[in-house]
Amino acid sequence: MVSWVMRHDPAYRPITADEFLAMDFGTDKKFELDNGVIYMMTGGTEPHAWVQGNILVWLRHKLRGTSCRPYGSEMALRVSDIDLRYPDISIYCDQPPRDMLTQAKTLDNPKVIVEILSRTTATFDQGTKLEEYKSIPSVQTIAFVDTANEMCRTIERQSPIGWMDSMFSGQSGIPIPSLGVTIPHSEIFALD
Repeated sequence: MVSWVMRHDPAYRPITADEFLAMDFGTDKKFELDNGVIYMMTGGTEPHAWVQGNILVWLRHKLRGTSCRPYGSEMALRVSDIDLRYPDISIYCDQPPRDMLTQAKTLDNPKVIVEILSRTTATFDQGTKLEEYKSIPSVQTIAFVDTANEMCRTIERQSPIGWMDSMFSGQSGIPIPSLGVTIPHSEIFALD
């Protein structure tokens, strides 16, 4: 509620992404920048963390030796000058060598974004964040993973403004045509 009041108060100046990235929050808590307002992010559940780890491990192995690298939710994604997100998984291709990125807090031009859904964030992730991610020209695939029902939703760019939405397509996993891979359902939800 406080953030809503601040956003609509004429005396409140929205914080820029650069200002946000320069802040030291001095805590182990995570924050996002939404329309110039700082929001604290809630912690994830064990199923969320496990599935995120499964996907990252599979992607790191599969993409090794290519020009693409997967990152977890520690890497910020600049959506606009006043919006920063921390997707659960993002894949960036054709980036500078890693030794040139030691101070990087954001990377440019993600190709793939994956969000692991939770009961409290599913609506926001599949609404506001989905539209933000679609606005990024480099993004080819956006996926949502529902850990409770073990299902995946994949939204694939078909043209500059056209998207194909495979709504929670059962056991098919996450197809990523732009990378020539499909993350298997059995790997996403593997228990060991």
